[in-house]
Amino acid sequence: MHPEKDLGALDGTAKSDLWRNTLSRISSVFGRLVYLAKLRNSNSGQYEHYGLTIVFGDLEAHRALKKSHRETFSEWISFSIERQKSDLELYFSDQPEDQRTILKTWEKLQPYRNFPPTAAKDVEKKLYLADLRAILAVLKNASDRNASDAGDPDPDPDSD
Repeated sequence: MHPEKDLGALDGTAKSDLWRNTLSRISSVFGRLVYLAKLRNSNSGQYEHYGLTIVFGDLEAHRALKKSHRETFSEWISFSIERQKSDLELYFSDQPEDQRTILKTWEKLQPYRNFPPTAAKDVEKKLYLADLRAILAVLKNASDRNASDAGDPDPDPDSD
């Protein structure tokens, strides 16, 4: 999955630097996927990371980020649906917003549609979206059920 883990990430490449100093510190694979997707400029499609660029230059930083994004995406879609669900819950647990708020927001904005790498095949993107939407539906149903059991009011100020 991540050869950098096995090699100790000591080869001095931009990709190993990225793993050693950043990606290895993100607890969930989905979190790494989100992080890498956010480094892709939505206007140019180029990946931008100030620290990597300073050390390795624009092109090498872009290549390392693009390859890492592709590998991370491939790793996540290779998981069983149960493992994806667990990994997504781990991602949610690391966020400052509570899971219920994230689920409601994602239902409206669908930011997860922008997380796959542009190089992903259509079939991979469809699999990713189908799995993720199924997991989100299960989590939302459980969240709604827990909220109604607890008598919680709807925390969404935009719903009228």
